[in-house]
Amino acid sequence: MKSTTPQNHQAEETIDAINKKTGRNMPQAIGTAVVLIVLILACLLISPALFALLVVIFMILGLWELRVDFAARNLNIPIGTLWVCSTVSLCAVYLAPNHVVAMGACALGALVLVGIMASLQISLNGRADKALASKAMVSSGSATPGPAPEHSRLTHVAVSMFTVLYIQVLASCIIMPLTFNGHPVAHAIMIVFIPALGDTGGLFAGAWLGKHKLCPGISPKKSVEGLLGSILFAMAGSYAVFACTYDQAMWGTRWWVPAIAGIMVGIVGTFGDLCASMIKRDLGIKDMGHLLKGHGGVLDRVDSILLAAPFTCVLLWMTGL
Repeated sequence: MKSTTPQNHQAEETIDAINKKTGRNMPQAIGTAVVLIVLILACLLISPALFALLVVIFMILGLWELRVDFAARNLNIPIGTLWVCSTVSLCAVYLAPNHVVAMGACALGALVLVGIMASLQISLNGRADKALASKAMVSSGSATPGPAPEHSRLTHVAVSMFTVLYIQVLASCIIMPLTFNGHPVAHAIMIVFIPALGDTGGLFAGAWLGKHKLCPGISPKKSVEGLLGSILFAMAGSYAVFACTYDQAMWGTRWWVPAIAGIMVGIVGTFGDLCASMIKRDLGIKDMGHLLKGHGGVLDRVDSILLAAPFTCVLLWMTGL
């Protein structure tokens, strides 16, 4: 039989206190983060194309999470059409000669096609909406479901088109930096890991130092101290990537770029978290899904990455990095 020593008991209490303050199971969250980091780095080291494929897979999973979450509120999005349009868009952005034109054309085409499909209320996944809504209520851990609200056709169209902008367009901005200036690995690390590092800094700074609430009406755990921690961690990560990628001549003229990137990613990433929290609050759910232990769903992990991607992409392109 295993005995519990005072040291073990104290360690368990400390972990429980951290879990309570952060709102996460931290051992699970750390384990999941390590697996994700290894997977992403392995894809990048093998081939940027493999990393692009990984982004497509995560996007497909994220779209399915949104489909289930929206169904809990009786909102229907054409998931099959969204999968096809988004996959085609990301592949076109990576492979087309003119990446920006490909992204814009695919976004425009997707908005039109998804809008038409949503207006016709065509569901391509072959499942009954009522069964899916019931499953969503159970998986989200919500209270005993009442009658689902009815929505106009225009609402279904608006939600579907929002999904195109939120997932397809922002995910395209994760792919775009792989295609210019000859530093695909460094750009991918900046796009994916710097917002994640900012999240980590915000989490720990908020848990240990957080006293002043940032936006309690949307996310009670977010604090001003957490935002500052996010900025500092993102800035430190940006300088580390910069130091490992660019030569001394680039340092002489672009030394200020990592500082701008850190401040920008820290602020925008936090805003992305708040936007996701607003969506979850409106849908009445705690997490977007349950695929990633300790993190919730795929969209819970990538919300700050998605929103920071276009800003980081533009910064890298404008500064010639």
